[in-house]
Amino acid sequence: MADIKIGAYICKGCGLQDRLDISQLEMTATRDGKAVFAKTHDMLCSQEGVDMIKADLQGGDDAAANRVMIAACSRRAKVEAFAFGNTPTIRANLREGVIWVRPDEDEHKETTQEMADDYIRMGCAEAKAQEPAEASAEQQLDKHILVVGGGYTGLTAAIEAEAAGYPVTIVEKAAQLGGMTAQLYKKIPSCSPYADPQDTGIDAMIKSVEDNANITVHLNSTLTRTSGAPGRFAADISTESGSTTTENFGAIVQASGQKLYDPSGLSQYAYSGNADVITNLEMEALAKAADGGPIKRPSDGKEVKSVAFVQNVGQCSDEEDQLSYHSGWGDVVAIKQAMYFKDLNGSDCDTTIMFDNLRTPGAGGEDFYRSGQRKGITFTKADITEVIAGNELEVKFKDQILDNDTSMQCDLVVLDVGTLPNSGPDPYAPAAEEDEVVVNVDSILNLDYRQGTDLPHLKHGFTDSHFICFPYETRRTGIYAAGPVRRPMDLAQARDDAAGAAMKAIQEAENAGKGMAAHPRVGDLSFPSFRKEGCTQCKRCTVECPFGAINEDEEGYPVYNESRCRRCGTCMGACPVRVISFKNYSVETVGQQIKNVDVPDEFDEKPRILVLACENDAYPALDMAAMNGTEITPWARVIPVRCLGSISLSWVTDSMNNGYDGVVLMGCRRDDDYQCHFVKGSAMAAERMSKVGDTLSTLNLEPERVVIHEVAITDIQRAPQLINDMAETVDKIGMSPFKF
Repeated sequence: MADIKIGAYICKGCGLQDRLDISQLEMTATRDGKAVFAKTHDMLCSQEGVDMIKADLQGGDDAAANRVMIAACSRRAKVEAFAFGNTPTIRANLREGVIWVRPDEDEHKETTQEMADDYIRMGCAEAKAQEPAEASAEQQLDKHILVVGGGYTGLTAAIEAEAAGYPVTIVEKAAQLGGMTAQLYKKIPSCSPYADPQDTGIDAMIKSVEDNANITVHLNSTLTRTSGAPGRFAADISTESGSTTTENFGAIVQASGQKLYDPSGLSQYAYSGNADVITNLEMEALAKAADGGPIKRPSDGKEVKSVAFVQNVGQCSDEEDQLSYHSGWGDVVAIKQAMYFKDLNGSDCDTTIMFDNLRTPGAGGEDFYRSGQRKGITFTKADITEVIAGNELEVKFKDQILDNDTSMQCDLVVLDVGTLPNSGPDPYAPAAEEDEVVVNVDSILNLDYRQGTDLPHLKHGFTDSHFICFPYETRRTGIYAAGPVRRPMDLAQARDDAAGAAMKAIQEAENAGKGMAAHPRVGDLSFPSFRKEGCTQCKRCTVECPFGAINEDEEGYPVYNESRCRRCGTCMGACPVRVISFKNYSVETVGQQIKNVDVPDEFDEKPRILVLACENDAYPALDMAAMNGTEITPWARVIPVRCLGSISLSWVTDSMNNGYDGVVLMGCRRDDDYQCHFVKGSAMAAERMSKVGDTLSTLNLEPERVVIHEVAITDIQRAPQLINDMAETVDKIGMSPFKF
């Protein structure tokens, strides 16, 4: 390995030269940071500045530098300008991290300069501890995309992927393509003027797929085993007759769709045993059976003269065995189906939509609602109490506008029932209690993963995906969820969802072929390795990996699957003996930054606060706070980490032993309305750090000196305040006794 030669490059632009002593920063880089040289430039991100750095890197081992430390703006800015191939490049954040968070006043110049000097030292220390990342020999490029499910979402994903030049295989359990959409008479309009139902277009989509030589379709088929990783998935495709073929794929899209909620258990609606009380999907079958003529009721074939649409059946409820969420599209479907009657049974057909909270989402939702009004559809805000069966149906309800109990007679009642995801079993579902009813669900993917046969679930059983920042991405790298298996959605949303998932699958197939990581560290070539002689075979890395990227060999040592790995570092943080690392991120790269901060002694009265900030949420929030001119205490030194789950307890104990006065850990939120970018990192870090109080007690340190917070990227006011709060805490309890 060539000698490490750090080239330090210090920018003078964006006000840095006006606020900082640049010559002192150069001296700090060469004297304390051991850089072989330090160069400055008026605008380092300019073409001239970038060319200067590139010139110093040319020539391989004989180059003037083989590590780059850039002291300028945040590592989140000018990413493309400061990309120098496989050369380790470190960013010391002097703009957002120093001058933008400190007042431009003479009394603050000294502490502002000290912050900048420390970030120079930290940057050089990180550069020295890093190694160039190189792809492993595991990667393969396979452009073949597998789509599981041949409904509207699956067909769209296949068509989009093939149009981009990628061969596709569709596996469909049923005997025909089209899924639930093929059962529809018409669809909600998707273009202006949004006035009338439109043809679903599903027949044309099916023909397009069947006529395409680059799309292979397996009907009456299921996946009986799926193994491998991105770039080298192997799927056993089995037919009903029992024959099985194995095909290889680069990535997978799961578009297994939805199933309708069964209202049979809701006796107040008289659905069971009454042919004239039907669900909204059964209503579509009636309209199709009419074949352009009048719609007739199922019980006796009588032409329907009046129909009541009862909305929100078994939805948005906290009652047992009902859905706590809404389908999102049921009210627009009711408007569409009411128009069926106006168009097929005559404008005098009485159509009443009985709703509690009418929702018409989408670009043309309001226009479609207005069109329904113009066609004579009646909208009644009502609380349904009972449907009474008979020759004519009677719907009893409380009129919420007039505030009185009343009823109406009708020939047909259509129930708006919600949807459930057609997901496989949740591998992380808690074990059922002894008296609990267990619903057996067939596996869809039959994954050969130690973590389970299918994708994990979010709340309500929908297939796992990062619903805020990375829709489609699941906890199984290279497998993407799309359509109503991911969340309730209509056809327009499913179309966009399918296209997005197909593009993500293509991206991951290509990245896997280059040995690059998937989201959110797309392009990262590093992957974890471990020092076998130090491994205790505790299995913590295997168990805690959120992505199923680690197995064990016959001796119980970890085996890393580079293509499944997201490079979060959770395994590194889990390892109690610190033998797991990445070439560009390790216990050492962060540990050296911590150790190279200048920690003044007690008599200087200048505390030091270590901030370990998640690079996905907390660090961007701090950057945006800096853009707004929000002040942060001069005692803080911020180190971005890949995930809070990657934090080693040694970083906390070492910082305390080195005289730091406080530690602030900032990771992603992990509640129902937000998610950790690496799924479980924040939760696991919180669990680990819950024990840090015992460690502090053994050191005779107050537990208030170490805090952990969940921070969203939007917390641009709160994030800096949390750091300032720690400064106030240190001021109250005093500085660390380890400064002596």
